[in-house]
Amino acid sequence: MVLSFIDWSFIAAYFVFALGVGLYFSKKAGANIENFFISGRSLPWWIAGTSMVATTFGADTPLAVTEIVAKNGIAGNWLWWNFALGGMLTVFLFSKLWRRSEVLTDIEFTELRYSGKPAAILRGFRALYLGLPINCMIMAWGILAMSSILGVTFSFSKSKAIIISLSIAVIYSVLSGFWGVVATDLLQFLIAMIGSISLAVISVRHVGGMEVLKTKLISSNPEVLNFFPELGSVAFPFLTFFVYIAVQWWATWYPGSEPGGGGYVAQRMLATKDEKHSVFATLWFNIAHYALRPWPWILVALASLVVFPDLSDPKMGYPKMMVTFLPAGLKGLMLAAFFGAFMSTIDTHLNWGASYIVNDFYKRFIKRAASSSHYVLVSRIAVILIMVFAGFTAYWMESIKGGWELLLAIGAGTGLIYILRWYWWRVNAWSEIAAMACSFVVAMILLKTPLGGGGELNWAYRILLTVGITTCVWLIITFLTRPVDKDHLIRFYQKIRPGGLWEKIKKEIPGIKSEGTLLPDIFNWILGTVLIYSALFGFGKIILLEVRKGLIFLVITIVSAFFLYKNLSRKYRGFS
Repeated sequence: MVLSFIDWSFIAAYFVFALGVGLYFSKKAGANIENFFISGRSLPWWIAGTSMVATTFGADTPLAVTEIVAKNGIAGNWLWWNFALGGMLTVFLFSKLWRRSEVLTDIEFTELRYSGKPAAILRGFRALYLGLPINCMIMAWGILAMSSILGVTFSFSKSKAIIISLSIAVIYSVLSGFWGVVATDLLQFLIAMIGSISLAVISVRHVGGMEVLKTKLISSNPEVLNFFPELGSVAFPFLTFFVYIAVQWWATWYPGSEPGGGGYVAQRMLATKDEKHSVFATLWFNIAHYALRPWPWILVALASLVVFPDLSDPKMGYPKMMVTFLPAGLKGLMLAAFFGAFMSTIDTHLNWGASYIVNDFYKRFIKRAASSSHYVLVSRIAVILIMVFAGFTAYWMESIKGGWELLLAIGAGTGLIYILRWYWWRVNAWSEIAAMACSFVVAMILLKTPLGGGGELNWAYRILLTVGITTCVWLIITFLTRPVDKDHLIRFYQKIRPGGLWEKIKKEIPGIKSEGTLLPDIFNWILGTVLIYSALFGFGKIILLEVRKGLIFLVITIVSAFFLYKNLSRKYRGFS
């Protein structure tokens, strides 16, 4: 691909900005690990929320959406749309609790909630397991996507593209810590949205407009524009859709969409100023992520099916559309957007993974009483170590969608425990250990076992079996093992004040003020979920020229937003 001077200017400007941010925040980030990993708990809601949105817009995301649409049509996006249910649950039931915990990482929460050696073992294991292999797997599909884009645009080999991609991100990640992550996320989100919307408009115009695009798509695949799968569909069986909306969002652990919050979403909640900012940050993130952002990616994916119908690797339709149809200037902006999206995701995972390794393993088990400068140095070394592991993982990974599904499978069945540990006193460290071990073993056994005739049904049966077996196992283990020490539970309840099944503990704390019933939060969760899906479908119907249906959905959006705003206004005073 030939780039003009203005294209290179956009790319160079972004790199100069990123490096400048790294240098500017290097001293501030180096003060201590609280600054390096959570910006000193000083972020307002709009910065923390936008950072969440930017992080989930990785270089892999548009490519993965393109692959999904090519195989399963628009409805295939329920693979990730279903997580809006869990995301809104995090907003109203968990974000305030996370901020109250005042831990540095969500893994540190393990020893706040549980006691004794089982809690310490669980914390150390999860720190290494999530910080290295799981984190590197997540980073790998982002690296794979960016290397694919560089391969198409500059004809780089896979290994060369991976080295270039990682070198770009690691420099300012090492220098600036979490301060640099959130600062660059703001610019990244802006240019990524401008670039993706521009590419969507140009792609649809190239095929002759929306009417022509719809006609051509329906003639080759009548189901491709459906928002929901049809009964009897072979490409996207209804059972798979049922698993998405009825099981996956609450039962499966997935980074960025953990039931009950966690991972880099928890990192940003913990970095906010207070509980109110934590709630509003996660609310803004879920609205932007699910309701505002998907359609530009989907439109380009649909257009690529018409323009490049015979691609052996369907996800490459997105970068091919970019290379083929963007004019000078927009090519550079879009490449800068991809670099920004890639760097936003990678620097988050480098910083987040390093926080586990340093705070929850090294500081907890190796060297407990060192200086702040020592821990910052070790954090920077951990960032580089994770980068190397992620690069090797990316080299051997083949499919982005396959990576998503593998991670969902090995986390199936653990989600419910991450919800109940806040609201049921009886859950203990052995419950989590049993759930993690069982889900991994069952998922690996079923990985090569053909179920339901293969294809998408195979995946649905794997999830149902893994969730069912894992849930039974961890519940049995919970009742066979001793509960958490009562004094420890009392201290936890006094600090967090959760609702739910804590009567046995509350009786031991005279005069404690509890949160009361969970019904108002559950009602807000329903309102928020309706808001997101009605906005998603409303915008989609209007874009696809079904204006009347779209306007009905948007009226529902406005009504649910009004009642949600009134409820939040009574509880919190404004968004400042």
